Amino acid sequence: MPLELIAQNFAQRLVDWQRAHGRHDLPWQATREPYHVWLSEIMLQQTQVVTVRDYFTRFVARFPNVAALAKAPLDDVLGLWSGLGYYSRARNMHLCAQQVMAVHGGAFPRTAALLQTLPGIGPSTAAAVASICFGERVAILDGNVKRVLTRFLGFEADLALSANERQLWQEANRLLPEHDLAHTMPRYTQAIMDLGATVCTARKPACVACPFHGDCRAEALARQESFPVKTRKLKRTAQTIWLLWAVSDDAAVWLSQRPTPGVWAGLYCLPLFENREALLASVPPARHSQLQDQPVIKHVLTHKDLYLHPVSVVLPTGSPPDVAGAWVEAERWPSLGLPAPIRKLLTC
Repeated sequence: MPLELIAQNFAQRLVDWQRAHGRHDLPWQATREPYHVWLSEIMLQQTQVVTVRDYFTRFVARFPNVAALAKAPLDDVLGLWSGLGYYSRARNMHLCAQQVMAVHGGAFPRTAALLQTLPGIGPSTAAAVASICFGERVAILDGNVKRVLTRFLGFEADLALSANERQLWQEANRLLPEHDLAHTMPRYTQAIMDLGATVCTARKPACVACPFHGDCRAEALARQESFPVKTRKLKRTAQTIWLLWAVSDDAAVWLSQRPTPGVWAGLYCLPLFENREALLASVPPARHSQLQDQPVIKHVLTHKDLYLHPVSVVLPTGSPPDVAGAWVEAERWPSLGLPAPIRKLLTC
């Protein structure tokens, strides 16, 4: 069948497939409430569904609506976010909630164009909210969708170039449903995300279970894993950081709040040092003999590997280390926003 004819029923085939085989048990799927859809979309950026489920449930329980989130202290938001990573998402989410309340009277804008004016909402997230909640005919283009579309179309242009990504977005819009948008757009948007997540996967896609089996260009070429094409490689770097793990005689821990911008911006953390000498200078010389080097921790960020060297010591409450921070009681620090490796270290 010619590609143009296949494209004409692309949306309907996806919608039919989602109804029969898509995901229906995710906690944010049972509603078109913009707050819930927006919250799930922000959490799902760079994070797997299996991880997001519990965080989403806890967030909605603690902050049941955008007004509650906007009123909450940022420290409370970061504390609940702790462990999800990419903490700029949480900071932007908090700012976004405040702007929805202050500028839009507590109601999320109904178009993707207006949604993109809010902090932390890019074109694809805006399209997801607008299409699922308000039936707007607008395409998302996250990683899963790029994979589905480039394989189906045999789209071989390099997505490292923004002009090529814009061209793919045009193709994505061309394939959207054209009728009964209030019903078809929410289902279609969920369908194309589900297909990429569960069938058209990056490795070993289950082509025989795909609604486009036999009509997919990448499958016909037996080159499924060659799509999408993106040649630009991110150069990874490495950084060594020394951590002062100071504990008081009554089990409080010395924590400082990280500056913005920077690694773990806004989170509470053990004091960081560029080298062991700088760490030593923050501890009274009489205590140097009691310092204990802990096993090195490798923490992987998107573009960088961090090699963390914790050094522990017990200090009198009245003789804290000579570095910005404060003693935080054992019953209080678990509720703070802590980087994942620091939380894991403190709880081991």
